[in-house]
Amino acid sequence: MGSSRFLKLLLNPSKTPFFRFSNSQIRLPTNLDPSLSFYRTIHGPLYKTQVLDEANTHRITFEAEKISKILSTPNSNSPIDSLLDGASVKVSPTLVVEVLKKLNNAGTLALSFFRWAQKQKGFKHCTESYNALIEALGKIKQFKIIWDLVNEMNYEGLLSKDTFALISRRYARARRVSDAIKAFEKMEKFGIKLEGSDFNRLIDTLSKSRQVEKAQEVFDEMKQRRFKPDIKSYTILLEGWGQQQNFLRLDEVYREMKAEGFDPDVVTYGILINAHCKAKKYNEVIGLFREMEAKNVRPSPHIFCMLINGLGSEKRLAEALEFFERFKASGLEVEAPTYNAVVGAYCWSMRMSDAFRVVDEMRKCGIGPNSRTYDIILHHLVKHRRTEQAYSVFQRISREPGCEPTVSTYEILVRMFCNENRVDMALQVWDQMKTKGVLPRMHMFSTLINTLCHENKLDEACRYFQDMLDMGIRPPTQLFSNLKQALLDDGRKDAVISFGLKIEKLRKTPLAALS
Repeated sequence: MGSSRFLKLLLNPSKTPFFRFSNSQIRLPTNLDPSLSFYRTIHGPLYKTQVLDEANTHRITFEAEKISKILSTPNSNSPIDSLLDGASVKVSPTLVVEVLKKLNNAGTLALSFFRWAQKQKGFKHCTESYNALIEALGKIKQFKIIWDLVNEMNYEGLLSKDTFALISRRYARARRVSDAIKAFEKMEKFGIKLEGSDFNRLIDTLSKSRQVEKAQEVFDEMKQRRFKPDIKSYTILLEGWGQQQNFLRLDEVYREMKAEGFDPDVVTYGILINAHCKAKKYNEVIGLFREMEAKNVRPSPHIFCMLINGLGSEKRLAEALEFFERFKASGLEVEAPTYNAVVGAYCWSMRMSDAFRVVDEMRKCGIGPNSRTYDIILHHLVKHRRTEQAYSVFQRISREPGCEPTVSTYEILVRMFCNENRVDMALQVWDQMKTKGVLPRMHMFSTLINTLCHENKLDEACRYFQDMLDMGIRPPTQLFSNLKQALLDDGRKDAVISFGLKIEKLRKTPLAALS
């Protein structure tokens, strides 16, 4: 596209087609509880190893957060390599993987860190660090660089089936189904033998990427000829059709499965129950539960969670709590997800005092609460516009031992304050998130930038938009359209052109200089 046409399209708000888109020495305390002293006497070496491992884990977590903060803080005056060199951090495979996981939503930064680590004396990447980078790059559709990394891994002898599964999944989620299948088939070209479980993995990847029609097509084409289906093959397809609420196809697969001699197991029943829960067919759900019990198929904790969640969401609280009591009587160990389901059931009926009572019970039992527990509570408080109470709960989370807010938690709060036109509080939460080394996702950027445009705070909107581009995140079409219109209305045509050129560069060759 010529530059004159590019600028013409850019400045016309109605026509922008190309924007779619050293373990430290540790001293053990001397004033230990007698029972702990006895434990140490019997298991001395093991106890010391566990303490050292725990200290090492804390160190890795601390240093990973430190690096993440450095990378997520804009600093145009210093190259990333210089900033990292000044961090005085000794890289290790574990640390590198941890940092790359934190940079999961920032592919550009992840690649910069990966290349910097590669240059450190005595350090070599492992399969896990390559795979973590591939996951981050896949989110921003950098497939050319991904295949360069695959060639590197092959040279180093680090390729694994997980690598190709990651690539297939990212292609599938980008709706490039034929490329997802080709990535799977390339395994053989790299000397990796395909097995039945690998075909199941491909079908599962396509199905979970909302491509169940293609998954069914691959299954029909490859069964018997290239692999022999097992019960897992059928349950994957059942789950896919269930997610699409296509009960006609679900029944067809279910009948074929039984005709092939596979009796439904607890996983099969779990998938059928989940499909009917999504369709809010709770009488059928209870019927399936009774059928499962009649066939002596023991319900799993996950099935009880689905029943409690589903019935709770329909405000059938008494029945939800009845299934919780049945769960406890079953002899299964009550874990955090089950308690979270009960918390959610109370929240759907806005019985918040009961929800917090369950949180206290979790704490007493030593089973959480965790960030998911609080996200459930926050979701319902926000939905009912209890802003102050939601913010109070958010402030409590960081004080809860072993419970740190996740990016989902911050997203709930930022969206809440933006919807309430309290952008100052949204920015305060955002800064707190960045201080913790948690990186925002695309939807968070969109929410905040749109709100800043609405408030006519264009300098700040531009700053966060630039942060988004620096992280390698392509802005959604509507987001840039909104920002562009606000800037044009304010007479800032140069800023529109500058951002347009940056987006076009990001779309074409965003990471070429870094690879």
